[in-house]
Amino acid sequence: MNPAQPRAEAIAIAKDRIIKVGSNNEIKEQIDRNTKVLDLRGKTAIPGFIDTHIHVADFGRTLQWVDLKQTNSIKAIQALLKNKAARTAKGKWILGSGWNQENFAEKRAPTRQDLDTVAPDNPVILYHQLGRTSIANSRALDLSGITKTTAAPQEGAIEKDPVTGELTGILNGTATDLVWNAVPQPTKEEILEAAKEACTRIVETGITSIHWIAQSETELTIAKKLMQEGNVPLRIFLIITDEVFENLSTSADQTEPKIGGVLIFSDGYLASQTAALNTAYVGDLANRGKMLYTQEELDNIAAKIHRSNLQVIIHAMGDKAVDAALKTLQTLPKAIKERPHRLEQAALLNRRLISNLKKLKTIVSVQPKVVESEFNVWSATEHLGETRARMLFPLRTLLKQGIRVVGGSDCPMEPLNPMLGIQSAVTRKPFPKERLTVDEALRLYTIDAAYSTGEETNKGSIEEGKLADLAILTDNPAAVTQDKLSEIVTEMTFKGGKVVYQKSPALERS
Repeated sequence: MNPAQPRAEAIAIAKDRIIKVGSNNEIKEQIDRNTKVLDLRGKTAIPGFIDTHIHVADFGRTLQWVDLKQTNSIKAIQALLKNKAARTAKGKWILGSGWNQENFAEKRAPTRQDLDTVAPDNPVILYHQLGRTSIANSRALDLSGITKTTAAPQEGAIEKDPVTGELTGILNGTATDLVWNAVPQPTKEEILEAAKEACTRIVETGITSIHWIAQSETELTIAKKLMQEGNVPLRIFLIITDEVFENLSTSADQTEPKIGGVLIFSDGYLASQTAALNTAYVGDLANRGKMLYTQEELDNIAAKIHRSNLQVIIHAMGDKAVDAALKTLQTLPKAIKERPHRLEQAALLNRRLISNLKKLKTIVSVQPKVVESEFNVWSATEHLGETRARMLFPLRTLLKQGIRVVGGSDCPMEPLNPMLGIQSAVTRKPFPKERLTVDEALRLYTIDAAYSTGEETNKGSIEEGKLADLAILTDNPAAVTQDKLSEIVTEMTFKGGKVVYQKSPALERS
């Protein structure tokens, strides 16, 4: 990621810094009897990945869930659930996700009776691969107060057997919230342990820095505690939501480590058709989504964040919301401490908005797997129409205009692995003119991600004087076919010259 030296054979590290990058012969001059030498045997070293949008606590919680992505039958689900129930105290909730009846031998969705057979003493919720469908067992339905006479909420459905009228346990849309709301909130101790486990898993993918989105004061407290302990294998840039910021502003929480930025939600999401649009959604002429702030309110909260010496980050998916967000950013003075202002998503654009993004030197933060889901799962072209969908996440157009784009995962809503995001950006099927090169996609997760927090002089590329944050990959991303990018595995992860993850002892150190 250093244009002046895009490839090299070897790296020398002292303490936590890179002190030399060059040929094998040049680096050999740095070796003495106290030097540890690592032969990568043809593996590839890249700068440690930076995930600019991740929900750490939620990810940690899902690690305790039953993983159903590989199941190919209801019997397979039952086997996993039975095993989980045997290791779970009676009465404690069991959660899982990833099932898809299209992959099942039985060619049907599971029912509450299927779950009751193997886990009668635990309330169970298992989420579909696509998220807004779930199956709940009888115990979970009882605790949620759902009966066959319960009315489904707007934009939701409670499925019943067409013959008997009995509940099948399948809930769709907003009805999934009925049972989710009955799940007890985890304790601080449980969230802390989950976050620790999440951090351990994150470095296994070669990620060395994260932008942690803390969505509650409890999560903020836990994030700070982890950072203060000093043994986290990651570098953390802490982002809080607008709601948390408003609550903290009265309590004046200024304890170290400090918060880096605040995420303002100016509108909703395309998938739920709550993203604010200038023109209505196709097939729903009365719906243009919804702005969550008036222009004046958005200006005021952004100014308040700016006065607090924090980075202003605005979630804006629809073109109307992007327009409002840019008007707000235009009212602010120069970005704090060289941290550029940032739009999260900036999904639906047009030429005028892109021109304004460029003028304001605004960072655009995207999650390439979310882009893929918007087209493949939500059917963006159908809901927006061909013309508007052409300007949905136009990543190559943004880069050609000199606009910095940074990448993240949105984990656990989407997969954590940066190589999956890179492959999505490189192999994009809808409107392929917006595909990125491998090098451009790597920049989203390295040097440009570092730039977004004013840290590009300290990390994001393999250069002398920078932190020795590295990911060692099984293959060179630039040398494999594009459809094989997701198969590249992280062998080792270094944070400040120290190994924080090693897949196996196969790479000898001396």
